Amino acid sequence: MKILITGGAGFVGPNLIKKFLNKRHTVFCIDNYSRGSEANIKSFFNNNNFKFLKCDVSDYDNLEKVLNPIQKSHGIDEVWHLAANSDIPSGVKYMRVDYKDTFMTTYNIMKWMKHNNVENIYFSSSSAIYGDHGDKSIREETGPLLPHSNYGAMKLASEALISSSSQSFLKTAIIFRFPNVVGIPATHGVIFDFFNKLKIDSENLNVLGNGTQKKSYLHVEELIDAMLFVREILGNKGLNVFNIGPDMDDGVEVKTIAEEVVKSTSYNCKIIYGKGNKGWVGDIPKFNYSIEKIKNLGWKPKLNSHQTILKAIKQIKDQIL
Repeated sequence: MKILITGGAGFVGPNLIKKFLNKRHTVFCIDNYSRGSEANIKSFFNNNNFKFLKCDVSDYDNLEKVLNPIQKSHGIDEVWHLAANSDIPSGVKYMRVDYKDTFMTTYNIMKWMKHNNVENIYFSSSSAIYGDHGDKSIREETGPLLPHSNYGAMKLASEALISSSSQSFLKTAIIFRFPNVVGIPATHGVIFDFFNKLKIDSENLNVLGNGTQKKSYLHVEELIDAMLFVREILGNKGLNVFNIGPDMDDGVEVKTIAEEVVKSTSYNCKIIYGKGNKGWVGDIPKFNYSIEKIKNLGWKPKLNSHQTILKAIKQIKDQIL
């Protein structure tokens, strides 16, 4: 199996690459290192089944130049499209960021797939497409879909493009709607931010918002397990959408995460909270995710949100401090 992974040098990508290489698949990883890094994938460089291609997926001419020779010599069987902007506040501040890095990467990879008869795509979408539904349990069919961030808007636009393509040239189009995913190699997120702040100032930890933001968290290892489970069970069965997250979980408050991060260190640190129940424009203060659809398929996670946070804190602390 020849697999192309876009944005493969970021957070989720290295974990996925490792699984595919263990199964002896051939993996082509493309990334422009804007948010990912060589350090995240350097352990794969000596594997004959791995090839890294530096490429900005939002630049179609560059994409063709890089991928066409690979397609001619090997033939790509499926695409795992992970490339996107992971800095949601920057996408709110500068509208072009998510248009370029989240939507145009999708548009270009779909255009290239159509021109090269590649018929199978697995797409990393987001809970951000739903918007704010308060205490409501959010299922795949929940609506209206009213994103609060440009990131969520461009993920939703990407979903729409993949959906329409499934009616013309795609055999497989699996859309995974991620929750808040944590683990290593961390490149962003609340735990990552907290440890980087403590690295600069070990006496004060400034928290965006008042700490009451409450969300569900899934470890990246369980995310990968869920996606590969769906891939194995469904095969080439057209368009499908899945929420992935913890099971029957009320989530964890940012306040609890801040306290656990400080507790994991030897620092005598004061936690300083901001105002309001949002960390930034576009933030959703509370989120309640339903995963009944993927559970009915036969998968469920082993860890709840709090267990996930504790595991990720230990891992990310070792990565940063």
